[in-house]
Amino acid sequence: MARILIVEDHALVREAMAQTLLHLEAGVECAEASNADDAIALLSESSDWDLAVIDLMLPEMNGFSLLAVMAKRFPDVPAIVVSALDDAASIQRAMKAGASGFVPKASSSSDLLEAIRIVLDGGVYTPTGPGSDGDRRRSGISLAERFGLTTGQMRVCDLLTQGKTNREIADLLGLSEGTVKVHVSAIFKALKVTSRAQALVLINRHGIRL
Repeated sequence: MARILIVEDHALVREAMAQTLLHLEAGVECAEASNADDAIALLSESSDWDLAVIDLMLPEMNGFSLLAVMAKRFPDVPAIVVSALDDAASIQRAMKAGASGFVPKASSSSDLLEAIRIVLDGGVYTPTGPGSDGDRRRSGISLAERFGLTTGQMRVCDLLTQGKTNREIADLLGLSEGTVKVHVSAIFKALKVTSRAQALVLINRHGIRL
């Protein structure tokens, strides 16, 4: 029996997805969260989750950041992204953040069930067709590529740009506050800025994607 967490802020979409997942196998159990904080709380309460299905456009903390938190704190729980953001850059970024699968929201319910079965069996699922191998020139250069940031620094930077404090970032990523401060200092040095505000201005002005 599979135990699956659905993380989606639109109630109707969550309910429709839960109904679809009932066709996966007999006895499948679905829990729902409308935001990343609730999802993290549910994941923390129990260790018997088999899968998380995550939307990228979540309020406050987005799906990319949730994937980074899960990779750090819940590495044994695979995640599938189901999102309307199905361009090549978003797919690549989600997979790099730790997703084991990506299903565009325009896909059929049978595609979603196929992806879930593959990931539950230990595989990786990525979409085919439009968006899966799109024009990378549209996505712009990434922050990591331009400034040589590490994966750990990118996780911190993603949360930093969402207004999280060092303490909040430390709690979310399971790091000490001192480690987060080291990462933040390294990020500022790489970006050649001295404050969070300057970092945000730089990222927004140049259209650099995280």
